[in-house]
Amino acid sequence: MENKLRLYGFNNLTKSLSFNIYDVCYAKTERAQKDYVAYIGEQYNSERLTNILFHLTEMIGATVLNVSKQDYEPQGASVTFLIAEPSQLSQTSGETVVAHLDKSHVTVHTYPEYHPDNAIATFRVDIDVTTCGAITPLSTLDYLIGSFDSDIITMDYRVRGFTRNIDGKKLFIDHTITSIQDYINSETLEKYDTIDINMYQANIFHTKMLIKEIDLQNYLFNADVYELPPKTRLQINSLLRKEMIEIFSAMNVY
Repeated sequence: MENKLRLYGFNNLTKSLSFNIYDVCYAKTERAQKDYVAYIGEQYNSERLTNILFHLTEMIGATVLNVSKQDYEPQGASVTFLIAEPSQLSQTSGETVVAHLDKSHVTVHTYPEYHPDNAIATFRVDIDVTTCGAITPLSTLDYLIGSFDSDIITMDYRVRGFTRNIDGKKLFIDHTITSIQDYINSETLEKYDTIDINMYQANIFHTKMLIKEIDLQNYLFNADVYELPPKTRLQINSLLRKEMIEIFSAMNVY
């Protein structure tokens, strides 16, 4: 975006980024599963999510107009920002925070849950960023990936509408992109198996990523890997990988 296009009138291109991450964990007992959900609720409550979105809006050069946040019982949280390109008034009220962009918005929702049979717990985060005009949310991807423990990531990016250059020619996209991967740091990409499904003629881009290496200790909740016999470690590793592959593939494989 360093070389800005000279446009005629208002840039009404709409850019939408949908970013979904999944964090997978092994929690053997019912108590461990409930403790895991409680831990996620504490670590990723609406206050922390709000702070993440504030930083995200700073990164794309937007101004927060209104923020709405909510924690849920027994689990989960939601935050919505309304944002704008020019400097605007932001406000909070009581325990509720609402952020508005006159042209754009950002939302985040969390969904912790656990499998009823195999002791696998999954934490899902959905973030949607919609902007109009010159702002693009793609520059925030490394920050978003690093803000969560991301085992599986799915990203969808679409540009709609059009604008005109000073000669009146319609422009249906105002920046260069061949893949969402173009906007992710190479060191981050090396940690994942990644595939694309892109429709260039429609300005629709889809990328999904699956973590390559599993350090089992990082996936055990309230347990020590060295207290487990080798066979049990292999079984847990297999359960984790199966869960990840099915989420990554978006189908029941096993």
